Amino acid sequence: MSKGYDFIIIGGGSAGSVLAARLSENPEVSVLLLEAGGRDRHPFYHLPAGFAKMTKGIGSWGWYTVPQKHMNDMVIRYTQAKVIGGGSSINAQIYTRGNALDYDEWRQMGCAGWGYEDVLPYFRKAEDNDSYDNRYHGKGGPLGVSKPAAPLPICDAYFKAACQLGIPFNEDMAGETQDGVGYYQLTQRNVRRSSASIAYLNPNRHRRNLTIRTGAQVLRIVVEKGVATGVELADEGIIRAATEVILSSGAIGSPRLLQLSGIGPADDLSRLGVTVTLDQPQVGANLQDHLDLFVIAECTGPHTYDRYAKPHWSALAGLQYLLTRTGPVASSLFETGGFWYADENARSPDIQFHLGLGSGIEAGVAAMPQGGVTLNSAYLRPRSRGTVRLASADPLAAPLIDPNYWADPHDREMSIRGLKLAQEIMRQDALKPFVKAERLPGPDVRTDADYFRYACTHSKTDHHPAGTCRMGVDGQAVVDPALRLNGIGALRVVDNSIMPTLVSANTNATAIMIGEKGADLIRQSHGI
Repeated sequence: MSKGYDFIIIGGGSAGSVLAARLSENPEVSVLLLEAGGRDRHPFYHLPAGFAKMTKGIGSWGWYTVPQKHMNDMVIRYTQAKVIGGGSSINAQIYTRGNALDYDEWRQMGCAGWGYEDVLPYFRKAEDNDSYDNRYHGKGGPLGVSKPAAPLPICDAYFKAACQLGIPFNEDMAGETQDGVGYYQLTQRNVRRSSASIAYLNPNRHRRNLTIRTGAQVLRIVVEKGVATGVELADEGIIRAATEVILSSGAIGSPRLLQLSGIGPADDLSRLGVTVTLDQPQVGANLQDHLDLFVIAECTGPHTYDRYAKPHWSALAGLQYLLTRTGPVASSLFETGGFWYADENARSPDIQFHLGLGSGIEAGVAAMPQGGVTLNSAYLRPRSRGTVRLASADPLAAPLIDPNYWADPHDREMSIRGLKLAQEIMRQDALKPFVKAERLPGPDVRTDADYFRYACTHSKTDHHPAGTCRMGVDGQAVVDPALRLNGIGALRVVDNSIMPTLVSANTNATAIMIGEKGADLIRQSHGI
């Protein structure tokens, strides 16, 4: 048995990095942060365009979904980070928060303290925004948030094309209103990725009361007499936590580890030979995610960054970045997008767009031989709910990830509407100098049945899983609004798994907010 700590945090991702930095601000408190992945030493983790390598395997667990029964048994690569900084180290650095009404709905569901006005101060606290310092944005926080450094002319053409359909330009889609198209703000500082690891951990590694361990695989949470007392590591045995164990392994990793620890659906766990500690059927339930459908067009010339995939162009791009901090390497490749409506009666935008400055950027997405441009669309408030379950009692086995996409026919209808809207944008006159022809879905896809078949071959996760350790006040909630796990003492879950409903945008900024607010809840609970 190794020495003990006051707090053990499992997972060094977006929320876990925040927790480690904030809790260790008190020098009297000892904090151990455990991350199964490695350090973020590779240059791809720091260069904005490194995202193009991430969904193809770098820094990922390499997991896949189970066959999606409502999508012709399609299996989708499901990138989940396995590196310090978690998703913030491998994502496209897009800084969006969702809609204010998302958080107000959480409050209306009984989650007091989680309405928009409650969480807005935590978004601002985290930010060091290079453009805004106002009611919605902050300066001086740990997290760099910046405007794009390398936009291309095709981005302005995209804005004009959207305007030709009545979709306005929005200067700040993370501000007062979400509606419209524009440049996304990015988690970058000085044209380098500002991950949670870089922003929160690196400045504080010198603290004597903070221990950060990478390559640390947690096998289970140790629970004794209904109280979490520590963790068992693959290579070291049990480490004790004097005050709390905090689970921050994400919407897939957190329910997975709870179930490996005997906390979950008793029948499923018993069938796998896992000793049941707490029968909680909702652990791993309520999985929500954004499904991405996309339009890919061939360009009339080198209007995007596709040519830089070739070695000699790639070398030139690297030199340009080193000398000027501009060019393809300075681009997150998805720094332009927007929010609009599939359902004109929706309470807020229900479709999100990401304009990809190339083709074949992500795993499973086709590349255009002569260069292309991609417009992703995702339905933001899916009604379908999936699960995360164990495949076996082996802690090294991949989990059974089932987003259950399109289980509700409404999601299918809205997703296809969003894809059709993306096609309409790409067909507008403003983009004609840049776009030669639409290649996917293409002219042969016309009926809803055609669109369904297309989606079952050409779609992907938007990398936004949430909800699998749902926060609430009802008897089935996994955690309470203070993020304490119901039924087990001294154990909290602090990450995107606690969302009752998925926010209407990318989820990394929300994960960081949850870490900031979670740290305050823990400090208040213990008077530290």
